[in-house]
Amino acid sequence: MCFSAGASFAAGAVISATGVATMRKARRPDQRLFAAIPFIFGLQQLSEGVVWVTLRSGEQAALQDAAAHIYLWAALVIWPVVVPLAMFLMERVRERKLILTGLLAGGVTVAAYYAYRLILFSVTPQIEGTHIIYRNDFPGGFGDIIFVLYLAATILSLFISSVSRMWVLAGLVLVSFIIAVFMFTQVLTSVWCFFAAIGSVVIYWILSAPDKRPVTAAAG
Repeated sequence: MCFSAGASFAAGAVISATGVATMRKARRPDQRLFAAIPFIFGLQQLSEGVVWVTLRSGEQAALQDAAAHIYLWAALVIWPVVVPLAMFLMERVRERKLILTGLLAGGVTVAAYYAYRLILFSVTPQIEGTHIIYRNDFPGGFGDIIFVLYLAATILSLFISSVSRMWVLAGLVLVSFIIAVFMFTQVLTSVWCFFAAIGSVVIYWILSAPDKRPVTAAAG
């Protein structure tokens, strides 16, 4: 989340509990990764709560650094892989599965790009107003391309999916991203993850839908 430590901890607890419910809702093995998304979101929000507390206190620098890296690894490394992979695993339509393969490859590229930077360069979280900004000394290069690949992996893959009701989650994440860009440009990493976490309830709703996709269209 982004607005306060209390809000981050509250959201983390609620979303994690929702994640437990969604994981229980998964009926098939190929749904398990998708069902785990809210739980991962919850842990991510809890880690930012720790960042808030340590920044306010001015103590526990090591804990602050660890929590900030957990949050950023989830935002920049885990999500661009987990989202398209979850869509790929659930997809049965051959043509869509091929597209998702390409999006997954793009997501892996993004994850490798950010993992390299998070390992070798420093990140310094700072409170500005009611938000946290994660300042870094990452080297430039390919930033625009990586950003496009990130959006393709985390948003376009949702629109490609043929899973019933998935378009609702895709639309929610897209609208959330647009709002975050225009209203909170400088704190996009933090704010967008908060908006996207709202989709946890939608994920439970998606998993509750009867599966009407044709099995005959499955890729071999």
